[in-house]
Amino acid sequence: MKQLLIQLILIVVTLGIAARLLISYGQKAQALRRLGLLLFAAFAVWSILDPTVWTRLAQAVGIGRGADLILYGLVVAFFGFVVTTFRRFRDMEIRYTRLARRLALDEARPPRGTTERGRGRHEAEDGAATLDQPSPPLPADPELP
Repeated sequence: MKQLLIQLILIVVTLGIAARLLISYGQKAQALRRLGLLLFAAFAVWSILDPTVWTRLAQAVGIGRGADLILYGLVVAFFGFVVTTFRRFRDMEIRYTRLARRLALDEARPPRGTTERGRGRHEAEDGAATLDQPSPPLPADPELP
């Protein structure tokens, strides 16, 4: 019964971490990750000084060995790493796409009769010389917050 309870807790924690990592953005999420890293580092130092802490902790939550508890923790940590890396690369791809679009528009050849894209002189239909207006900025990407 105790092993079923720890399995349920591990599943809920894994799903909670996944949801939190998928939803969270910004400084608050980064601060929470840093606090988690500090807690992990403190617990790592403690476990180096007292290696039996893992076995005692594992038995307290219903897992037989400390090595199994470490394995479960590493699986959850690796899953969090994969999710954050995926999000980071997705955001980077969106930024590169926007940059490539902007560069393509900025470096496009001007139409005939203009000296500079967006600022050339040309004659209107009535023969009067006019200046082109610069192009408006790109709209914001709805996928980014």
